[in-house]
Amino acid sequence: MSILFKNINKQKEIVTLTKHEQIVNAILNAIESKELKKGDRLPSINKMVAEIGFARKTIVKAYEDLKGRGIVESKNFKGYYIADVNTNTKLRVALLLFAFHSFQEDFYNTFREELGKKYIINVFFHHNNMDVFKDILRRISGRYGMYVIAPIQCPEAGLLLKKIPSEKLLVIDRHISLPSDYPYITQEFEYSTYSQLKKLLPQIKKYKKFILFFKEGSDYPIGVLNAFNQFVKEFNIDAKVEKEYKKGSVAKSTLYFFISDGYLWEILRDSKLKNYTLGEDIGVLAHNDNAIKEIIFGGITTISTDFKKMALESANYLKFREFTRKVIPSELIRRNSL
Repeated sequence: MSILFKNINKQKEIVTLTKHEQIVNAILNAIESKELKKGDRLPSINKMVAEIGFARKTIVKAYEDLKGRGIVESKNFKGYYIADVNTNTKLRVALLLFAFHSFQEDFYNTFREELGKKYIINVFFHHNNMDVFKDILRRISGRYGMYVIAPIQCPEAGLLLKKIPSEKLLVIDRHISLPSDYPYITQEFEYSTYSQLKKLLPQIKKYKKFILFFKEGSDYPIGVLNAFNQFVKEFNIDAKVEKEYKKGSVAKSTLYFFISDGYLWEILRDSKLKNYTLGEDIGVLAHNDNAIKEIIFGGITTISTDFKKMALESANYLKFREFTRKVIPSELIRRNSL
């Protein structure tokens, strides 16, 4: 390790570098020159303090920086080791999403493209299951430089997320209450859904009945249900909330509102079998836009957040670390289904 200490002393001559950057650069240089190989153990914190005279917190910061890139790993009571010799890695990111729905696929693809190849992104899915959510957080804890998480909206999830340092966490998609030093880039459901329904009032009034499919205990946002109930009560609309769609039950003069795409495809299939025309015989409104909804049956009207914009904002936060607490507004995309 004497060579590593010599490298650190050389870095000290570069006055523009902070002390922790001097250590990081010395280790990266040692890896690139093959003086350090995968599996090699780094000097202990005490050894580094004794040899180079830097404060413990400075050395810990340097090691944690390299851990965040996936280059260094720590083993309980055994010290720090070289885990990866790819020194081009800027950051190792854990991305935790609900599921790989089409709109979340749009988020991932944009996020991946914007960050580029120097960022390692590992994707996990919790499916709105708290046991799965807790297990994933347990397994990934301390292994990543950044955690980008779409949380389950409940107090227990908030308590778990507060265990992650605020500088290493970005909350996306669903909003959750966290202290003011935690950044987020999320969407809002209740006010935005209500506002867009009001814009559609003349079209909604064309139909005799308005049905929302909402399954409690799923990942459906409760804000959409609240907005729907407020809207139909205020404007005296004959409406109903159904847990599920029964095959073949599609009826004329009815407007159907979907959060999940599963029932949407079933109603479109049944409408085709009965020769119903969307926007005339029945109406269809959906949450979360995608390319298929733009094309199929002449286009499906949607209330949707721009997930590509959310992904770009999230990627830029990781690259530049300018603190943000931002809500991406939902937009109404009018098509022929109403």
